[in-house]
Amino acid sequence: MTIGVVVFPGSNCDRDVRWAAEGCMGIPTRFLWHEERDLSGLDAVVLPGGFSYGDYLRCGAIARFAPVLEEVAWFASRGGPVLGICNGFQVLTELGLLPGALTRNSRLHFICEPTGLKVHPGACRWLSDYGEAEAISLPIAHGEGRYQCEPATLEAMEQSGQVVLRYQNNPNGSVGDVAGLCNPTGNVLGLMPHPERACDSRTGGLDGQRLFASLLG
Repeated sequence: MTIGVVVFPGSNCDRDVRWAAEGCMGIPTRFLWHEERDLSGLDAVVLPGGFSYGDYLRCGAIARFAPVLEEVAWFASRGGPVLGICNGFQVLTELGLLPGALTRNSRLHFICEPTGLKVHPGACRWLSDYGEAEAISLPIAHGEGRYQCEPATLEAMEQSGQVVLRYQNNPNGSVGDVAGLCNPTGNVLGLMPHPERACDSRTGGLDGQRLFASLLG
């Protein structure tokens, strides 16, 4: 098992993901510069948090045109596990791998705090080690984490089990308390909380470990 970690100009959580995967879970990683196209030898891909290309237009709007993402989209279409964390979630929506959009938080402030979540893993491969309706805590750190979509889209995702993470106390105004979504086949997951920051009891708890461990099952 080897995880590729995409690095855009402006990424700031790529090393956190490597530390969580390698240091805490023993899973090798390989950094993928945004201009790369070679995903050979990789079993999963992570789009980390940060401010890809400075987020000068709209979060993830420029990153979605990166050469590496053409290959990531192909990889996902073949069933490859893809994870987008925070800015990575924003990129996945811009790329069209997940529906909806992430917009400014309802109170227009950057939020950085531990957040209670309910997990509804369904068919999501990244969450298979969690129990249904299990309560966990993961940190958030975002200014544009308010998930929005059309009511019909939300209803369809709820019926198909794609809303896999919900806020217990919605911090940003996301519709349906959405904190994380997967695609219909369960191999693509986008979430605003940071599981890589909850893989060590000395720093942010251990609730993020099983997300990475799910790949090994």
